[in-house]
Amino acid sequence: MTATKAGPGPLNDITDVEGILVGQAEDDDASTGVTVILPDPPCVCGADIRGGGPGTRETGTLLPETLVDRIDALVLAGGSVYGLGAADGVTAAMGAEGRGFSLIPKEGVPVSPIVPAAILYDLANGGDKSWADKPPYPALGAEAYRKAGGSVAQGKHGAGFGARAGAYPGGIGSASYVTEDGWQIGAIAAVNSFGSPYMPDSDCFWAWPYELDGEFGGRQPQKGVQPAEGFPPDTKIGMPTARANTTIAAVAVNLKLSKPQAKRLAIMAQDGLARAIRPVHAPADGDVVFALGTGRLDLPEPAPLSMTRLGTIAADCLARAVARGVFAAEEQTKSA
Repeated sequence: MTATKAGPGPLNDITDVEGILVGQAEDDDASTGVTVILPDPPCVCGADIRGGGPGTRETGTLLPETLVDRIDALVLAGGSVYGLGAADGVTAAMGAEGRGFSLIPKEGVPVSPIVPAAILYDLANGGDKSWADKPPYPALGAEAYRKAGGSVAQGKHGAGFGARAGAYPGGIGSASYVTEDGWQIGAIAAVNSFGSPYMPDSDCFWAWPYELDGEFGGRQPQKGVQPAEGFPPDTKIGMPTARANTTIAAVAVNLKLSKPQAKRLAIMAQDGLARAIRPVHAPADGDVVFALGTGRLDLPEPAPLSMTRLGTIAADCLARAVARGVFAAEEQTKSA
């Protein structure tokens, strides 16, 4: 394989990982949205859940001991428990195309698309949520699925459309990294955190040491300023409630992973949230990170060392994705 210069991929988002597509859809009136990650073909996936108030679907199928070893799509959505319905829309659209799992194919029996999902809480963001018994999420999921392709629109888009990051606008963010030996690593995050992405009394991101090529403003701490202990002052957003805050994310790599290795990658990637948000993984957060391996390259031996390298890069990539999403939302808010 021809060596390449290490650094962000051409688009600097998760679609730089070959075989990964992303689609997004929003409801402006309801101030919410959906992001769909579409591996083509289906691929191995693992998940790590650390928030105290998660909302998920189909994560049980990702366990190493379960039957299905591939997912067809992955959904990140706003809307709290209502947002889980976005996966229904994706499932229906994929099933209609004959895309999904079938243990023994039989004429007249629909396939079963495997579509894990995670949600964040944006119900109290001022949007019109008077949808009665017809939440918009199945339709938004199907729309996002149909739009999969191209680069990832960042900031107030998809699942991050109505998000908040501490006391500031949140959003969807994505970043990538390509190694000299051809590993492709990408991350995407919908940032709706209780904690702050900024250092106290500053516009500098906690993730600033991991920034590449000025991708979120090139800001650095003032000389002599030390990180404060405890809660940063700008996280005073009121008393949290169950599932009231969440950062939901995914990392993807172009390497062949087993289900246990995908799980380990998700665990290591979670550290990217701790590098970018403070505090994180709190009782009222629903933080979830998924990890996908598209299998284009074999994982070099010895696998434990390769996994250590891979997880470290993925965590850095996720920290960058968080800051990029908030930075994009910040810039959009200024120009509004």
